[in-house]
Amino acid sequence: LSSSLCEAWISAKRQDPLRKGGHTMAIWVASLGRAPRAAAAACRALTPAVIALSLPGTRPASTFARPPVPTASSSRSTSSAADHAPGPGGGRGAGSGGFTIDMRGKVAFVAGVGDTSGYGWAIAQHLSLSGATVVIGVWPPVMGVLKRSLDRAGAEEKGVVAATYPLDVDYSTQDDIPEDLRKSRRYADFEYFDIKSVAEAVARDYGKVDVLVHAVANGPEVSKPLLETSRKGYLAASSASAYSFLSLLQHFGPSMPHGASALTLSYAAASAAIPGYGGGMSSAKGQLESDVKTLAWEAGRKWGVRVNAISAGPLKTRAAKAIAKMEDGSSFIEKAVDYSAANSPLARSVLASEVGGAALALASPLASAITGEVLRVDCGLHVMGMAPDSKSFDSS
Repeated sequence: LSSSLCEAWISAKRQDPLRKGGHTMAIWVASLGRAPRAAAAACRALTPAVIALSLPGTRPASTFARPPVPTASSSRSTSSAADHAPGPGGGRGAGSGGFTIDMRGKVAFVAGVGDTSGYGWAIAQHLSLSGATVVIGVWPPVMGVLKRSLDRAGAEEKGVVAATYPLDVDYSTQDDIPEDLRKSRRYADFEYFDIKSVAEAVARDYGKVDVLVHAVANGPEVSKPLLETSRKGYLAASSASAYSFLSLLQHFGPSMPHGASALTLSYAAASAAIPGYGGGMSSAKGQLESDVKTLAWEAGRKWGVRVNAISAGPLKTRAAKAIAKMEDGSSFIEKAVDYSAANSPLARSVLASEVGGAALALASPLASAITGEVLRVDCGLHVMGMAPDSKSFDSS
């Protein structure tokens, strides 16, 4: 059997050698005696990631198994088997071979996009470029800022978003919204902007949400040390930055099909002291990462939804510039970016596009067995126990 397989493998390689770009080499074996299924297993062992095999009485082997699909009797069976198939998005690319991520037919909702420079936008862009229909939730006071950013952007960026919804994650339902806020100049133009109303609108407009992204963080007293943070400021940071993810999942969950993905963004301050990142924001990030684990269990059992987080390295964005000023007049985020570049194993700070790519991978069927995880995308900074640029290392 081994001899026959090797001969077939060599013959097929001569006719159709492996091409550049990770394309699949296909081997066709007409018959290998009395054990076609054993032959299939042996062929898969030869080159497990690149062989597509067709033998009499066998089915082509898939590198990734299909995630379980709800039965017709399921109370939340809103997607077809095709929604869960690895296909081009979760295994070998159809026809061309290799591994690709194809999110066509998927709907993604990204909460917290405020401009085209942050992580939320990078995630939306990667999802869109992979074929997903992307809709976003934008804090009402910055709707104009985003519109101006898109007006200045090129055609490619303008095509990323299919629809924009006003969203203030501080309010889970219409009843939570103070009347004076509803009538204020910054909110008066919007009929609704609470989480429940937006979730219902998206479900009504698109039928489902396959990918839910929480890219929201806000602490009104972030420039204060934790010891000087008021109760009101502390709870506000927790509400906007941590509870908002729970609330989003509560209200979007019923429209998320089995196998869908929910993702939030965290930061190293969740598990380590980061001077300058105050106002209870470190506490909120800690809550967020703790909730990811519990929600992975609860949402997984209730809806079959995966829940993960990305702990991203520092990025200089418009919102991040609002964090505390340092003694030399520079901003916290400038120092954080410089520190990352000086001390991370890759000797640089992370790019928004790298977080976007990681988020796309976690949202795709390639990560169908990953849930409850905090993926650190920070050029390896989290592994460092000492800072190489410390004055302690200065030989002088």
